[in-house]
Amino acid sequence: MAEGEPPDDHGSRVTENAVMLAFFVVLVAAGVWLLVTMAEVRKAQDCAAQGRRNCNTIEIPDRPR
Repeated sequence: MAEGEPPDDHGSRVTENAVMLAFFVVLVAAGVWLLVTMAEVRKAQDCAAQGRRNCNTIEIPDRPR
């Protein structure tokens, strides 16, 4: 090790890597959420542009068997 370098702290690197991984996971999750939301808005706008009146999604409940 050179004289001017700080000592290598393994625990600090592990913590920094964990924080960066958590940040990356949050960033990817936010990107996926944004893409899904944009797709839903685009579908609603396409429906409205065609002149339809009821562009909401219709959820059909499952029938008991």
